[in-house]
Amino acid sequence: MKSNSVKKGIERAPHRALLRAVGVHSADFDKPFIGVVNSFNEIVPGHTHLNSIAGAVKTGITGAGGVPFEFNTIGVCDGIAMNHPGMKFSLPSRELITDSIEIMAEAHQFDALVFIPNCDKVVPGMLMAAARLNIPSIFVSGGPMLAGKLHKDGSCRSVDLISVFTAVGGAAKGEISEIELEEIEIAACPGCGSCSGMFTANTMNCLTEAMGMALPGNGTIPAVDSRRLHLARHAGQQIMSILKNNLRPRDIITRASISNAFAVDMALGGSTNSVLHIMAIAHEAGIRFSLSHINEISERVPHLCKISPASDAHLEDLDLAGGIPAVMHEISRLLDGGCKTVMLKPVSSVYKNARVKNRDVIRPFSRPYSKTGGLAILFGNLAPGGAVVKSGAVDATMMVHKGPARVFENEEDATRGIISGKIRSGDVVVIRYEGPRGGPGMREMLTPTSLITGMGMDSKVALITDGRFSGGTRGAAIGHVVPEAADRGPIAVVRNGDIISIDIPARKLEVALSAAEIKKRINSLPPFKTGINSGFLKRYIENVGPASEGAVFED
Repeated sequence: MKSNSVKKGIERAPHRALLRAVGVHSADFDKPFIGVVNSFNEIVPGHTHLNSIAGAVKTGITGAGGVPFEFNTIGVCDGIAMNHPGMKFSLPSRELITDSIEIMAEAHQFDALVFIPNCDKVVPGMLMAAARLNIPSIFVSGGPMLAGKLHKDGSCRSVDLISVFTAVGGAAKGEISEIELEEIEIAACPGCGSCSGMFTANTMNCLTEAMGMALPGNGTIPAVDSRRLHLARHAGQQIMSILKNNLRPRDIITRASISNAFAVDMALGGSTNSVLHIMAIAHEAGIRFSLSHINEISERVPHLCKISPASDAHLEDLDLAGGIPAVMHEISRLLDGGCKTVMLKPVSSVYKNARVKNRDVIRPFSRPYSKTGGLAILFGNLAPGGAVVKSGAVDATMMVHKGPARVFENEEDATRGIISGKIRSGDVVVIRYEGPRGGPGMREMLTPTSLITGMGMDSKVALITDGRFSGGTRGAAIGHVVPEAADRGPIAVVRNGDIISIDIPARKLEVALSAAEIKKRINSLPPFKTGINSGFLKRYIENVGPASEGAVFED
């Protein structure tokens, strides 16, 4: 056992003395030491209940013959961090989460790990740590929040956090009152769990399941459902079997399982951020995975589910419809069924007997929303290194669009411009210097996209940025443009009035400028300066790589 290096031999008497101080008994020194990596805190709704999840995990570990040791990671609520300087720290927190877990696991020589994530950067940060450490591991998330219910005028409709962001746009336009906005605000988030739509956190928790690193139900069982605690206890028990069989994350996270995860992502129409995060996980696992390969997967996999923000359905509806196993069963002909899983069985055993229970939520393979997946990677002279769009949430009228650029140098300026009515039908809003280095931190642009949607302009206006979008974004919102403006990418030289062409089916993103003109404009750019001279963000700027490679720290 790896933990023998801190508990066996006469020279380890001081170590054992310290371990006895935290409650370890003499008999425990012959048992495996299991780290329980918990992201509990009291500010993130998705994490406030994770102590109960950890308690169930530890019960499972103890009952199966292990000794659990819980420790914590940081976690940022992207919704609370949105549209102010705090969002600059959200994506960078992913790297800190990964590094801190590596430090704890190596310093204390755990034999295996149970990871308890829930929200946007915690899930990928923990997956990156699992791949880097490569010791037996399993994931059990805190589960999704239930959708809110808004009762008004004798009717009831589902609402969620994105409903609030969108309602802000309606209030800004004068279409709803501040009282109506407050009613939506009060109803939208009824309790604990990751926000209830197919946003980034839930996308990543579902894909952790599809990848084989979590038990069935991990992505969809609601946070408040007792099955969530049962799942957590099962995960605690299962880690002991995983350890006994010496099954490691890199046995599970392979090129084939990543392809499976992207295939499920396409069927779900998941968050654009999944591209960024899975590329980062692949990097930690030593796997080369190109953006162009994602388009190849998208060409084969139909889009079968529309979950909020693409519809009024939520994760609780997907769970009742059969969850991720049912989605995988529907696209099983396109999956590699031999991939390993934490169940110690091939992934085909997970979905072989699964069935779809609601065809309004999970459409049949023969009747998809579209024959291609819900995400697309665009290339062209405006994004030579690629850009990402959630095509499954784009209005049909905007799948092909051409219009004049309306350029903003940051999110705040764009937000003010949208609220003040500077955007016209047909415009292509460009928000730049929001990439990994330029932002820094590659902020999410949920406020401007929600304002556009709330004003009823999502079928008339496109938005392009080198920053990111929330998984809750809908409309012709194209992000992760590479190279970013801070790296002197073409997006840095677009001017107001330049004509931009978007062709999502053809995977094209172009600006009507010659190569010579783009080069001339780039050569005239002044050196990029951030104004950040200290702290973690300074180190982040110096080390972070492009979004096309996961925005990981460069080797």
